[in-house]
Amino acid sequence: MAAELSPEKLSEIHRPTLDKALDAIRTRAYWSPHPEHPKAYGAEGLPGSLGAAEGKAAFDAVLDTRLDLGQPGTDGWTGGEVSPYGPELGVEYPHADPDVLLPAMRAAMGSWRAAGPETRALVCLEILARISARTHELAHAVMHTSGQAFVMAFQAGGPHAQDRGLEAVAYAYEEQTRTPRSADWAKPQGKRDPLRLHKSYTAAGRGISLLIGCNTFPTWNGYPGLFASLATGNPVLIKPHPRAVLPLALTVQLAREALSEAGFDPNLVALAAERPGEGIAKTLAVRPEIKIIDYTGSTAFGDWLETNARQAQVYTEKAGVNTIVLDSTDDYRGMLSNLAFSLSLYSGQMCTTPQNLLIPRDGIRTDAGAKSYEDVVADIAGAVTGLLGDDARANGLLGALVNSDVRDRLEGAASLGDVALASRAVVNPDFPDAVVRTPALVKLDGTKADEDAPYLSECFGPVSFAVAVDSTDDALELLRRTIREKGAMTVGAYTTSPEVERAVEDVCLDESAQLSLNLTGGVYVNQTAAFSDFHGSGGNPAANAALCDGAFVSNRFRVVEVRRQA
Repeated sequence: MAAELSPEKLSEIHRPTLDKALDAIRTRAYWSPHPEHPKAYGAEGLPGSLGAAEGKAAFDAVLDTRLDLGQPGTDGWTGGEVSPYGPELGVEYPHADPDVLLPAMRAAMGSWRAAGPETRALVCLEILARISARTHELAHAVMHTSGQAFVMAFQAGGPHAQDRGLEAVAYAYEEQTRTPRSADWAKPQGKRDPLRLHKSYTAAGRGISLLIGCNTFPTWNGYPGLFASLATGNPVLIKPHPRAVLPLALTVQLAREALSEAGFDPNLVALAAERPGEGIAKTLAVRPEIKIIDYTGSTAFGDWLETNARQAQVYTEKAGVNTIVLDSTDDYRGMLSNLAFSLSLYSGQMCTTPQNLLIPRDGIRTDAGAKSYEDVVADIAGAVTGLLGDDARANGLLGALVNSDVRDRLEGAASLGDVALASRAVVNPDFPDAVVRTPALVKLDGTKADEDAPYLSECFGPVSFAVAVDSTDDALELLRRTIREKGAMTVGAYTTSPEVERAVEDVCLDESAQLSLNLTGGVYVNQTAAFSDFHGSGGNPAANAALCDGAFVSNRFRVVEVRRQA
């Protein structure tokens, strides 16, 4: 097919960005090519991008329509998404016959492999540029499928997700180019002529990659696997969560358009939307054509994939129990403010939100004087109440509960222990049907950490536990056990003691958990920055991969060698 975007044109447009991304993953310094501020888009901002009004109009225009992606094997249409804010989206998506779609995707691999790592990376950057230009539209799609408040949906679902996708492309390019494309080999034979061979090395994708999307962060958690697989030569079949199809369907649409214009088969990226109750993830995951799987979601299904999808390389992010150790602080007010924000953001519906606050029974030392366990718990509760006291601000931070399971866990919190902070309902005047709730904080005794202790299981949503422990040493032992047995995406600690700081570091190094120390400003334990922070470690039960490192991309391709007599 004729290419409207030649390799030379792609290089002219995107090679500088790729070079900067490569530099960023090496230096770990702050960098992002994707603006965070909504006003950076539109006629006076990013060239060719949709401004706020245009993005909202584009989102509205896709509602109650049929999104035809031009995929082969479409045997019907499906949909049914309902926004956590109330409205039905009314979008229908193609339902695919995998016996037709998968062979078409497999057939697209040859020319994509032949293009080489650089061209693949540059095409991926073209896809990301088109996604970035539609950030306002995608923000509404993320908001109305995940329940995130608009600003969070805009930033996390837009530029931050795009950064994570670009980060994966940079790692993929670097890993594939470690080996030269060719080499002339000569082995001396003494007085005889040397043995000579010409060798070529090709980074070859494993096969079709299946991305199983999540409900809460469809793009942020989806883009790393999508672009890691695509950049390493693999077609990607995206199976969205049935309640969060639209953001990834729009992504597929943009990817297929860019691939076509660059002269490649658009079937390198396709959508697998499912009918209600169909459960196609299990069926697709064990098909022989599927060689790579990316999954974010429950531990139960993640474990099933790791056990049963034996023909594929499986990358999972599952559940963990995130923990904060409170030992001492020289900025008590800053600590309270930081914790209140971390507990409240997106109603705790983040895999990085702290759940267990381990507090010595005798209290902690602070710059405001000694604080007992009861003081600390009451002050954390007060900080959350103060942060969310204004309903307008509360709506902007909390968003809406993503599903009834989260609401049920929140409503059952009172049965788990002594409630130090009760949840309250918040009315959203723009979306009266939205279920908006403030966080609950429950006091528990950590002396006997038996298997049934509530704090030893993930309670996903706006429920946290203030766990009383006998000492900081006991807190560290409980932290170690929690990470080892249950996993953790994040760990935090507050201490003024160098000895305690080293001890916390040792636990996290031993158990492979990412640690944040003494955060009191505008950086929070449940936020990570692409190109600098690793999301998860891949070294504890919460996830078997990290976003993003060399290991996340290197096993998505193999180097195939061809030797020729020189």
